[in-house]
Amino acid sequence: MLPRPTKFCMVAGNSEGPAELNAFDGALLKAGVANVNLLKISSILPPGAEQVEHLELPEGSLVPTAYGTVVSAKEGEKIAAAVAVARSGDSFGVIMEFAGRCSKKEAEDKVRQMAVDGFKMRGLEPSEVLVKGAEHVVERIGCAFAAVVLWY
Repeated sequence: MLPRPTKFCMVAGNSEGPAELNAFDGALLKAGVANVNLLKISSILPPGAEQVEHLELPEGSLVPTAYGTVVSAKEGEKIAAAVAVARSGDSFGVIMEFAGRCSKKEAEDKVRQMAVDGFKMRGLEPSEVLVKGAEHVVERIGCAFAAVVLWY
């Protein structure tokens, strides 16, 4: 059995790049998670996980991450990604992610509501909802990325 993560950090970044993957990598750099291997997870925050502002992640680590990302090559297009965490006390939390062709505010509003709805679907009422997003206006090839990174 794998251990449950005990910490989480919300990160976001945006970038331009000469290719889609370079734009994505640049957004990861700005978010502080470029030198690790992101393992995409579904959307449950472990019970009692502590929110931290910054995680020291050993390079090359396999890092459980719930994230949303969008890449565009349409000049002038506004793109955004956002994540939200709904939780109550030391109970588990619900993580939601969204990315699309919209503003940061629109993406953040959407994930906030999704997180509240996800909690309500479980018969629970969140005591707090945390949100983080990134926005980018494409020059050539751009990316917006937002994530909830879990760690031990």
